Amino acid sequence: MSTAETAPTPETNRDERLHHTRNFGIAAHIDAGKTTVTERILFYTGKIYKMGEVHHGTATMDFLEDEQNRGITIQSAATTCLWERNEKPYTLNLIDTPGHVDFTIEVERSLRVLDGAVAVFDGKEGVEAQSETVWRQAEKYHVPRICFINKMDKLGADFNFSFKTIGERLGANAIAVQIPIGQANTFEGIVDLIEMKAYKFDASEMGSKVEEIPIPDDLKDEADMWRHELVEKAAELDEALTEKFIMEEEISADELRAALRKGTIAIKCHPVFCGSALRYIGVQRLLDGVIDYLPAPTEVPEVQGVNPKDAEEKVTRPHDPNAPFSGLVFKVVSDSHGDLTYTRIYSGTLDKGSRVINPVNGKKENVSRIYQMHAKNRIAMDKAQAGDIVALIGLKSSVTGDTLCDPDAPIVLERMEFPDPVISMSIEPQSGGDSDKLSDALMVINREDPSFYFHVDKETGETIIAGMGELHLDIVVTKISRDMKVPVNVGKPRVSYRETVVGTAEARGVHKKQSGGRGQFGDVKLTIEPFTEEQAKEDGLKFTDQIAFESKIVGGAVPKEYIPSVEKGVRETAKSGVLAGYPMVGVKVCLIDGSYHEVDSSQAAFETAGSIGFKEVVKKAKPVLLEPIMKVVVTTPEEFLGNVTGDINSRRGMVVSQEKRSNTIIIEAECPLSEMFGYATQLRGMSQGRANYSMEPETYRQVPNNVAEQIIGNKATK
Repeated sequence: MSTAETAPTPETNRDERLHHTRNFGIAAHIDAGKTTVTERILFYTGKIYKMGEVHHGTATMDFLEDEQNRGITIQSAATTCLWERNEKPYTLNLIDTPGHVDFTIEVERSLRVLDGAVAVFDGKEGVEAQSETVWRQAEKYHVPRICFINKMDKLGADFNFSFKTIGERLGANAIAVQIPIGQANTFEGIVDLIEMKAYKFDASEMGSKVEEIPIPDDLKDEADMWRHELVEKAAELDEALTEKFIMEEEISADELRAALRKGTIAIKCHPVFCGSALRYIGVQRLLDGVIDYLPAPTEVPEVQGVNPKDAEEKVTRPHDPNAPFSGLVFKVVSDSHGDLTYTRIYSGTLDKGSRVINPVNGKKENVSRIYQMHAKNRIAMDKAQAGDIVALIGLKSSVTGDTLCDPDAPIVLERMEFPDPVISMSIEPQSGGDSDKLSDALMVINREDPSFYFHVDKETGETIIAGMGELHLDIVVTKISRDMKVPVNVGKPRVSYRETVVGTAEARGVHKKQSGGRGQFGDVKLTIEPFTEEQAKEDGLKFTDQIAFESKIVGGAVPKEYIPSVEKGVRETAKSGVLAGYPMVGVKVCLIDGSYHEVDSSQAAFETAGSIGFKEVVKKAKPVLLEPIMKVVVTTPEEFLGNVTGDINSRRGMVVSQEKRSNTIIIEAECPLSEMFGYATQLRGMSQGRANYSMEPETYRQVPNNVAEQIIGNKATK
């Protein structure tokens, strides 16, 4: 059943329709149980009648072949379902996101268009490495969150520990609204701290039968303690409750919920739920929490944008079906019947067959069909309105991050930021006749996945693909060969290094050519220095591709019309660096002087002069190589601690911290990516298969001189 069919249609009910909508996502560290939570949500909302399991490869939202084979989520999947709360139906637009760091772009683009999120944590591990990344992404887009401590049935599960890590590691104001009855093999239900009632879930009925029971005697004191903390923290969020709390007056359940809702939407607190999705415990109460605490589209600020004709002019759109139409493309999926363009509609109404404009590229688009998605299945809709998340067919020129809007009321919504690749490899078709097919396949994947890049190396002629990790590129190669039917050969994975300078310098770039008739002349003097994004913001400079350019020309030494050409020459040259062919980052280039010829100077001449000057000034400013450093978190039994830390040290790694949890040790380290290839196999071998790890990009750091010499030497011999 589509949102359009179930939503009230009378004019007077439009605010009510939006008020009864929740756009939220489920995000967490890999293996915290996000997809299982989603599967249970679909079952309890009546969207599916048979629950699939991740470990059986039958989960509804993991419909890609690779997802089913590997038991992980690779791409975000959207669905819409209904949930009744206080005898009122609510429309839930839900996105299940991946947990693996290689697919962090899927989380990023989902959080950009969602109004709220459920952060899922493993009841034994608490906050893990990728949990922190997801939390930071949600902070960036100001997404209100509630928390679900899952897997409370797992051996070693500890609610107090997991709850504590949310405050300590994320700096979040976590407020428990539930506590578990038992944990690990004794876990059987939850205590609702707001109502002060206990509930058991019947596993034989797949948890759909919930029984209210008295709070167990041995839990009463603990429940009273947690309840007191809940009331105290809720009172801090609302002035009226603060007064009641000081006067020791009774605070009702409805007052507590209202205060927590206000605090959650303002991102001042995060209500914490608990349960076990696998054992059908607590998911229905979590759904009630989504309704109670996460915002409706009408409760988040109006969407911000700029006038496409004047980027300085700020524009907003209200969450109202009668306002001018605006929407943001957050995902494109190639399909045999035409690309599916996933779009969040922020304002207005979009009818099937209508014509909209993409103000980013100025092209008009035809919306031939509108679909509400349920994983890979689709339901046709005649129209979509503010608050809906839908897939459109018919668009030809819109990609992730683009805005769609009413041609008569243009607006450009804030774009998303895409991470830089950290790993690359060469790729070639097995058959020479498949070159065009491979090129087409790479363009399709780049359109679908903005964190995937490819280019042709000018020196070697090789096609290089780049992405977020070994698994990311492995999935891409499988897709090209298996799904797109282009057999390929690939080279060994290579690290995506960067170049920068550690000193300051000044140099001249002169381009002078005379060969009869009109010649070419461009002369520039440039300076270069290390520079950061923060400095660029302070100075009001653009920091495109991590390079700032500033003209300090006075008196017309270089005519104004040639200055953009100098900048173009600098930026184009910076893309392939000076030391070893890697992009130059973290620098500021200033044009301070130059000269020109009345006849021979041209834009092309000054572009070449800018390129020459950039190479010269970089050589004088102590250029260095930077390498990606990964944050590595290893969980190992205590007896293998020495093996693991010794191996990390041998990989030029640095152990940052060690933490003991029951009989295991959590090691957090920073290691160069170049030293981490094949680590999974090595770790299994040194720990008898009992240790595991997660890894994500942390930063870039200077490569030691001896290693840099080897990298530069290898590049030169190719």
